[in-house]
Amino acid sequence: MFEPTQMIVLVGVLLALVFSGIHIAVSLGITSMLGIYLMTEQMDTVLSFASNTAYEALRDYVFAVIPLFMLMGEFLAKCGAASDLFTLINRLTRRLPGRLGIATVLANAVFAFVTGVSIAAAAAFSKIAYPEMRKHGYERKFSLGCIAGSACLGMLIPPSVLMIVWGVLTELAIGKLFIAGIIPGFIVVTLYIAYILWVAYREPHRVGEGEHLPQAQQLARATHAGGEDKDLKTIFMSTVGILILVMLVLGGIWLGVFTPTEGAGVGATLALVLALLRGMKMDEMRDAILSVGKTSAPLLLLLVTAQLYSRVLSMTGVTGATKEFFLGSGLSPYVILALMVLVWFILGCIIDSISIILLTVPVFGPLAVALGFDPIAFAIIGIIAIETGLLTPPFGILVFTVKAAVTDEKNLSTGEIFKGSIPYWIMLLIAILALVFYPQVATWLPNLGNAVSVS
Repeated sequence: MFEPTQMIVLVGVLLALVFSGIHIAVSLGITSMLGIYLMTEQMDTVLSFASNTAYEALRDYVFAVIPLFMLMGEFLAKCGAASDLFTLINRLTRRLPGRLGIATVLANAVFAFVTGVSIAAAAAFSKIAYPEMRKHGYERKFSLGCIAGSACLGMLIPPSVLMIVWGVLTELAIGKLFIAGIIPGFIVVTLYIAYILWVAYREPHRVGEGEHLPQAQQLARATHAGGEDKDLKTIFMSTVGILILVMLVLGGIWLGVFTPTEGAGVGATLALVLALLRGMKMDEMRDAILSVGKTSAPLLLLLVTAQLYSRVLSMTGVTGATKEFFLGSGLSPYVILALMVLVWFILGCIIDSISIILLTVPVFGPLAVALGFDPIAFAIIGIIAIETGLLTPPFGILVFTVKAAVTDEKNLSTGEIFKGSIPYWIMLLIAILALVFYPQVATWLPNLGNAVSVS
């Protein structure tokens, strides 16, 4: 068993490596092997433990979920499905004030069902939605904040990469996590739309409405129709295909027809068929496959080292010591949960979402269960909190992604995007509070799915 000083050394080395810029996978691997060595003082045991953990992790076919779902999203992104979604929703909401903002949120919500990556959504809709918003006289700060805020839906609405990583680390059923994110996702979408409508009614000039727009913006608003030149039938069929794909994949997982891994395989195959029907070329198919390989291979390495790290924490007593410390502190469970959320907010300013999960969940997960929180609801709370961190200054990654994607804007500062994102940050915080006090929001659908599959 570790001594307290050795536990401090283990955690301190990990944090020092991460914040010095060393890749998270390397940091986790080095720290894990150091922990085994301090416990056994035998290098052969360290190498044997590391190799056995890697073998057991990689032979688990659940790891195929990540590249297959990424491939599904990549095929649909390459064939222009995101642009079609935005155009169709834009047309359907033409009578609503702030329709382009609403279209951005709804298109992000639907596209989140096939991508699972927030940064990809932020980059894509910066290119698709932002030019249309500006043409229609939308305020720059409002437009960019809307895109950055709605991109968070990519990690909350299934199939989310964060949910897969969380499930692998905690051994929670990935299918249950997928289904648990649906209702909270729609709650966040509703809060976003309510805010956009409120702005449209209170400050119509910010969404291209009213008589006080500059003449050039009024002319642009009159002459641009947000994709009106596209064939409506083609756009409609493309969107229907995506919706059918989503319902087949998530419905099959929810009803127990197939596992998440099998569902990912079905989704990737159907996405390829849809992409080919929309005219995707062989070069684009090859680029999609290579892109997924480049993205998922490092992620799988991360998961291997994360499992090694999680085992070491358990064996050395760090997890148990942390749990005992907080349980014996006299703090209420809600105060401890608030501290965990605060840690996620702070880390979200500095490092990426997956790294945050790998660093914290092996400790926070068992602690939350010991405090009496439902593990499924806690997972959704954690994912929203981590995504909220991506909008938190000074280093919110989604904000920097949007800024990098909007290359034509001059004198654009990250501070302006952060200001535009604040209302969406608040909406995410409201969603976290709702889940804390009403965990059934996250657990109802998974429990219902269990009842349906049993019957």
